[in-house]
Amino acid sequence: MTEEQRDHEPVPAPTGTGTGASTDRPIPADGGAAGTGRNTPDDGSTPGDVDGDALVDGPGAGDPAGPGAEASAEDAAANADQSSADEAAAEAALDAEPVVEEEPDWKDRYVRSVAELDNVRKRARRDAAAGEARGIAKLAKQLLPALDNLDRALAHVDQDAAQPEVPGHDAQLVEGLRIVHREIHAALSQAGIEAYDPTGEQFDPHAHEALTQQPAPEGTPPGTILAVYQAGYRRGDDVLRAAKVVVAG
Repeated sequence: MTEEQRDHEPVPAPTGTGTGASTDRPIPADGGAAGTGRNTPDDGSTPGDVDGDALVDGPGAGDPAGPGAEASAEDAAANADQSSADEAAAEAALDAEPVVEEEPDWKDRYVRSVAELDNVRKRARRDAAAGEARGIAKLAKQLLPALDNLDRALAHVDQDAAQPEVPGHDAQLVEGLRIVHREIHAALSQAGIEAYDPTGEQFDPHAHEALTQQPAPEGTPPGTILAVYQAGYRRGDDVLRAAKVVVAG
């Protein structure tokens, strides 16, 4: 090679392996495509890669919108679904678990049963007594008109006996009527029914029925019962029939 040819031969670019300020940093590669420029690095790095690491084009691990972000979202959704499934399974296990009932208090149940039975017996006796009282009162009300007629007959006999000019009646017949009268009253008395004569008492609309009103005699307070036209009957505190009376005005 001649000297003129050596002067025109291109000089290789420095590799940065030497010492000095001009050779301490690597020389950037050419702007051409990889493998096409004269200064393409031989270590596999791409042009312009100063630290020697190859650049990754497009979405990658460092890209928040790349496949890595989508995988993280899918994992979070899968974990949430798994947590929901675990909670549902736990609730199902609790629901399926048999409930152990406590031993009942047999003594308390026995005491309550005895008290309830006693209440039933008392109520039955009370209902029976009330039914009996209603039956007696109904029968007495049906017999009272006949007893009133018997009372009138005996009162008429007594009036005739008080008048000497009236011929006397058969003594045995009159005595028979008196016996019947006494027996009926005795039967009513055994059933708790008794006649009452309120003469001289104060008028009570619950126990008396006023037929008429007369001027009160001197010294008699108004409202006093002066006379009784028809006797009243009662059983205990219950009035079967109110007495028909004359009241002082």
